[in-house]
Amino acid sequence: MSAIERVAFLCLGVMGAPMAGHLARAGLDVTVYNRTRVRAEEWVASHSDYSVSAAATPAEASRGAEIVFACSGADPDLREITMGADGAFGGMSAGTVFVDHTTASAVLARELASAAAEKSIGFLDAPVSGGQVGAENGALTIMIGGEEETYRRAAPMLDHYSKKHLLLGPAGHGQLTKMVNQICIAGLVQALSEGLDFAQRVGLDAKRVVEVISEGAAGSWQMENRAATMLEGRFDFGFAVDWMRKDLGMAIEEAARSGVALPMTEDVDARYAELQRRGGGRLDTSSLIMALRKE
Repeated sequence: MSAIERVAFLCLGVMGAPMAGHLARAGLDVTVYNRTRVRAEEWVASHSDYSVSAAATPAEASRGAEIVFACSGADPDLREITMGADGAFGGMSAGTVFVDHTTASAVLARELASAAAEKSIGFLDAPVSGGQVGAENGALTIMIGGEEETYRRAAPMLDHYSKKHLLLGPAGHGQLTKMVNQICIAGLVQALSEGLDFAQRVGLDAKRVVEVISEGAAGSWQMENRAATMLEGRFDFGFAVDWMRKDLGMAIEEAARSGVALPMTEDVDARYAELQRRGGGRLDTSSLIMALRKE
């Protein structure tokens, strides 16, 4: 199999833009598309030392690309850029691959995989974890659903912006795994919020408490990276409450379809909903500690 030379990247948000940048710096010919055209043009200008260009539609960006990547916002956006009037599937050729990094529903992942197969296009649902910093540093974790052969073809490209990627099963399994990821994060943030709030209310020096317990079994990424800022009341770290509610909502819907109970997830989702009602939808997810307080 020949080496991949030409790729496209659709949607240049806080995640997509740096991911596409890693592909350009790897020496690939990268064509980008973004719904707001000026953002695509700015991205091209900032990567002018590399072989890059912008296209007016997803279909145009995808023509001639051996692999098309996307990192959209939600199911309706993803459906539009893939199967809409100017969608990527209309511009892709048989034998090419579409890699979707959007956190979307498993239902849509299966729908897209079926539509792609009808055109002899390979499809991977490949949501990511690691946030904006992980995207910028090329250190994302990627959870993948799809066929083994399709994954093997895309894997060398994923190495350019990830520290770990793994095929977990057929189409939809990447999105299901991302749901597990978000369920676990929700529980950790809730536990950390309650622990820090308790420490402060009973008169402990919460920073010193974190210093010691973070070295034991209670330690976690959330504690290491968010405890101090939560105590300082700083909640501006990128992954917003609005987005977490979207993700938890998909997990709760999937659980209902499968007859699975998610009591903790539903409780945390309700707490995030309260933060939204109080105007905190754009705060990052560690703002959950505010739901324990009246102010």
